[in-house]
Amino acid sequence: MNILVINAGSSSLKYQLIEMPSQTVKCVGLVERIGMQDAIFTHKKDDKKHSEVTPILDHEVGLKKIAKALLDPELGVINSVDEIKAIGHRVVHGGSRYSGTVLITEKVKFNIKDLFDLAPLHNPAHLTGIEVAETIFTSAKQTAVFDTAFHQTMPKEAYQYAIPTIYLKENKVRAYGFHGSSHKYVSEKAIEHLGEKSSKIITIHLGNGCSMSAIKDGKCIDTTMGFSPTNGLVMGTRAGDIDQSVIFFLMKKFNKSADEVNDILQKESGMKGLTGYSDLREIEEKAGNGNEECQIALNLAGYRIRKFIGAYTAALNGLDAIIFTAGIGENSILMRQMSCENLEFFGIELDEQKNDIRSKEIREIQQDTGKVKILVIPTNEELEIAKETYDLLK
Repeated sequence: MNILVINAGSSSLKYQLIEMPSQTVKCVGLVERIGMQDAIFTHKKDDKKHSEVTPILDHEVGLKKIAKALLDPELGVINSVDEIKAIGHRVVHGGSRYSGTVLITEKVKFNIKDLFDLAPLHNPAHLTGIEVAETIFTSAKQTAVFDTAFHQTMPKEAYQYAIPTIYLKENKVRAYGFHGSSHKYVSEKAIEHLGEKSSKIITIHLGNGCSMSAIKDGKCIDTTMGFSPTNGLVMGTRAGDIDQSVIFFLMKKFNKSADEVNDILQKESGMKGLTGYSDLREIEEKAGNGNEECQIALNLAGYRIRKFIGAYTAALNGLDAIIFTAGIGENSILMRQMSCENLEFFGIELDEQKNDIRSKEIREIQQDTGKVKILVIPTNEELEIAKETYDLLK
């Protein structure tokens, strides 16, 4: 079964065509800067890569560009769009309605739209991607794979906020968690690697957005992101955990509107707010050259990760493994090192030589004496979406 996986952002479209159940990736691609005259389209098949700068003014033009590439005599991998049997769409927010992958219906689309207020940067783009895909790939079944679904196993004490209960009952104000496909994928890989039926694992997804999850026997029991993807760890441009009084202070002291403060916390904070840079590679380089603000920012980010490792070890009542994944988690030697400092009490002992080795395979980087496995596992959210779509339709 050919499954096209689509991850639609507000100004981007990521895609992969994956043959299931063999998990063969036939091609990958990316449309960037949608809405601009100088949008960038990249398509890769095997060792062949095509890239061009071209006007792509909306998602419909972008998806048509993708379809054309899939059918291209040289770069393409299919002869007809009818060869694509299913399209798996990443959808950030499914609220409390969805605990698994679903076939997209008019009701599902309505529910995705109903959650625009909870994920204003993501769900509108996802719905656009779905609606456009339906007009281009008319014979394919469309599925929604929700970032929030994996976290629906959290107990009430983990997801409920200590505010009047009516807001939970009537308005569904609670912690939902995000990056679910990534946490699910790497935790399953870890359980397979460990060969244990029961397991206590902490997954650490570090990219421009960052989150951690406590996973017991394959089920999420807590996660750092909550009602929205803005809290928890320090991120590229997002503040993470913050005293809510700061919001009211900014509004009153500087006459800021709620939308203006929201923009500050989501787009101008995190590493960017601390250093002026959002790219961790640049921050690490400048910290190494003596930039004090960048050094402080790295310390702050590492400290926040270690705090949650301690908290989640308590929530799990023990720990078998911690997992680093996503762009920063897989590639930043320094961030992994800082995340594991001073945690010997928990049996977490990083081996610096193993940590320095780069690989695309699952690898252990703890000392031989370390009681807790420290794993680096490359995430593959697209493959997880394809797997869940295939399992639903087979």
